[in-house]
Amino acid sequence: MSPLSLLDDLSDAPQGVWRGDELGEAGAATCPTGHSTLDAELPGGGWPLGAMTEILQPSAEAPLWPMLLPALARAAIERGQPVVLIGPPHEPYGPALAGGGLSMDSLLWVRADAAPARLWACEQALRCAEVAAVLAWLPQARLGELRRLQLAAARHGALLFVCRPDAVAPSASPARLRLRLQPRPDGQLDVHLLKRRGPPLVRPLPMPGRGARLGGLLDATRPPRPPVPAVPGHGGATVVRLDLRRTSRQDPAHALARASVAA
Repeated sequence: MSPLSLLDDLSDAPQGVWRGDELGEAGAATCPTGHSTLDAELPGGGWPLGAMTEILQPSAEAPLWPMLLPALARAAIERGQPVVLIGPPHEPYGPALAGGGLSMDSLLWVRADAAPARLWACEQALRCAEVAAVLAWLPQARLGELRRLQLAAARHGALLFVCRPDAVAPSASPARLRLRLQPRPDGQLDVHLLKRRGPPLVRPLPMPGRGARLGGLLDATRPPRPPVPAVPGHGGATVVRLDLRRTSRQDPAHALARASVAA
């Protein structure tokens, strides 16, 4: 059969059969990203729920929040449940996140340096029915470990974002959606869709690398902050709730209070 006749046969395929040259359906519920140009390129029009979204970065400090913050804030508000950050490269800055709609009462920060502790914390968070979303930095995660996280996310329908270095791009991944973020010299962000249910995206999607409101908060002068007291958990993992109520415009250093260890 010639390639042309094969395409003709595919054009007559019954409804419900996905063609590889078309953007497929999500196959499950999605959460809008908050960016119309990105939603238009994602199956189902948003981030997949109950599945892993893998984000590849040139460095752990590369811009990330402008892309993810709208969906994380929406998930926390709609479900009335916290967003869990696992192993972020820096202490989360409360005023900036709150300015983007993510209340500090809806955020849990898990501090863990060891790779096993981060994986353990991520699995525990995904198994918890009272978690709206998980954002984890797992640079050393292996394929089998990522598969376990994918299965855990599927059981509870939560948002799961896993950040890894872009050097792992050639390797296989169980993620349903895979993106690479590339900062531009002008402060913008190029988003490459490496894996989705649909044809490859030839050109990256330009997105803001920093929101106007967040930028003003992040650029504010911050005095030195005292070290945060550690509460030891499993394998060195520590969970901290961020409290913005003691933060003022004159003193942008946010308070960390109500520390608790993950169950």
